[in-house]
Amino acid sequence: MQMLIDCSNCRRTLNLPPGATTIRCAICHAITHVAEPRSIPAPHFYNNSIYHSTPQHLSPASHYVPYSGSVPWAPAPPNPKGTKKAVICGISYIGTQFELKGCLNDAKCMKYLLINRFGFPEASILMLTEEEADPSKRPTKKNIRMALHWLVKDCQAGDSLVFHYSGHGSQQQDDNGDEIDGFDETILPMDFEEEGMIVDDEINDTIVRPLPRGAKLHAIVDACHSGTVLDLPYLCRMTASGQYKWEDHRPKNGQNKGTSGGEVFCFSGCDDNQTSADTVALSKVTSTGAMTFSFIQAVEEGQASTYGILLNAMKATIRHTNLLDGVGRVTSLLTLLLNGRTVLQGLKQEPQLTASEPFDVYTKPFSL
Repeated sequence: MQMLIDCSNCRRTLNLPPGATTIRCAICHAITHVAEPRSIPAPHFYNNSIYHSTPQHLSPASHYVPYSGSVPWAPAPPNPKGTKKAVICGISYIGTQFELKGCLNDAKCMKYLLINRFGFPEASILMLTEEEADPSKRPTKKNIRMALHWLVKDCQAGDSLVFHYSGHGSQQQDDNGDEIDGFDETILPMDFEEEGMIVDDEINDTIVRPLPRGAKLHAIVDACHSGTVLDLPYLCRMTASGQYKWEDHRPKNGQNKGTSGGEVFCFSGCDDNQTSADTVALSKVTSTGAMTFSFIQAVEEGQASTYGILLNAMKATIRHTNLLDGVGRVTSLLTLLLNGRTVLQGLKQEPQLTASEPFDVYTKPFSL
């Protein structure tokens, strides 16, 4: 079987010698570490961890039809100081070849953090996981769309909203000219093979565009290809030393991707062209999403006083961890299914911050 690997620095495709676990790029001289490739597991037999990547040939989101139905959940209790509401979505894809092991852990840990660190009422947190007995709270495409509408329904100045997603992410060809790189980012519901993906255009239309002045929304998206998954106009490009600049991602076609006056911030697991790890390497105990773990750890250790300090801490945690430890599979499933060969990627995952407006990341206080 032909074995190829992408250089972890310049991304050039390299030929991996049989049995090798490291390789030096002849162009940039970076050393890339790889894990031993594993065969695709049969359903119901799980490895310690795999990546949040997925075949992109299945059920594209295409052009979405805006959701217009009612939601089955009660509104959040009113709060004169502003309402706190959250949607937490963790998808394991149980019983499929796309199984992830850390997403349910991510969802439960995020709920605990919101309640105990940021004062979110438990009644105002909507959990969508496969272990929910209520069919309306399972992470299907229909339910995720309803949940996003519920999140922003009746939103007012002073409200603080959170959307956390842990699961598979993907990309598809942009069909309306609003993407700089020509690709829309997507998230994958548990029934994506039958119902299709949810595209970033819809996420932006649903929870970003309606946000009124004085309200704020934080999205924490732990998935592959999630750098611009909310289609926000500005991306904070930060170096390993903490220096940063804002990239302008406003569509060239003039389409408005901002809010109705509110503030939106999105922490995502990786850049649009990267993958996010589902691994035991960080917790040393159980599988988690690398980005969710690094986010919670930074908050718990007091490294989240500002957005810049938080982002820098998250990047450092992942940069200094060998995420390949405990990874059961690094094989590209899509390539295996279509081409019959294995392509290994040197793991390079860098959490990203996007926002509705640029700001000084080292002076603006972070809070949910």
